[in-house]
Amino acid sequence: MSQTRGIKRILKSRATIEGAGVHLKRAFGFNEIPTFDPFLLLDDFHSDNPEHYERGFPWHPHRGIETITYVLHGSVEHKDSLGNEGIISSGDVQWMTAGSGIIHQEMPVAGKARLMWGFQLWANLPKSHKMMDPRYQEVKAEQIPTARLENGTEARIICGTLNGVKGPVENIVTDPEYLDMTVPSGSVYTHPVRTEHTVFAYVIDGEARFSEEAGSSPSEVESLVLFAGGDRVVVTTNDSPVRFLLVSGKPIGEPIAWAGPIVMNSQGELKTAFEEYQSGTFTKHRS
Repeated sequence: MSQTRGIKRILKSRATIEGAGVHLKRAFGFNEIPTFDPFLLLDDFHSDNPEHYERGFPWHPHRGIETITYVLHGSVEHKDSLGNEGIISSGDVQWMTAGSGIIHQEMPVAGKARLMWGFQLWANLPKSHKMMDPRYQEVKAEQIPTARLENGTEARIICGTLNGVKGPVENIVTDPEYLDMTVPSGSVYTHPVRTEHTVFAYVIDGEARFSEEAGSSPSEVESLVLFAGGDRVVVTTNDSPVRFLLVSGKPIGEPIAWAGPIVMNSQGELKTAFEEYQSGTFTKHRS
């Protein structure tokens, strides 16, 4: 029987500082393990003050996870230990699978508009894939298709398939969906989801109700809605449109040992990873 997902939790993003002094809002992170399985962290970096972001994220390692960077405004320069380098600009996505280990840096660039706005999502990898070769899926803005849906709703499809339109990011082990959705004012939009998946929405503009329960309040900007079980999500807007990220993925259900930028299954694996980083043997795959 079809069932609309209710709301399991609502979180308001919290101000924090990461990297070399980047001011950002954290929607969820370490304290929410394993509630968001397979996802580990979602950061919202949004500022028109270069002092809040230009020091960036200097060289640091990752192992055992994927980092997904989605830039709305501005640009981020990146380099890594495999010899890759480039720029993630407005509308672009970088889906990096760290796997067995990569060392990289991400440095926001203050352009003429000064506005830097984007998101970084961390997704866990199962034990069977934690030591896979690192890889990138670099996606430019023009490669991300937009699906036009009921009631004027639009979705930029980064990963997943909607109304026969397929996103450019493929072959991800947790079978995720990553959408940038806009629902116009005075509308109701129903979105199908997989019953076994963890599903959440993060509001980036406007407000909406994400529940059909009587008396439920709208969720506003920088609010994250984690959904309970069911096979569809219903979004209702009133006087204003809403824009939100809608993300889902298949839970892994394995132990998590997490320290800084490395996520493994045991404390022993973590210890090995940091020892290898210190000894210069961290990177297993080289270009």
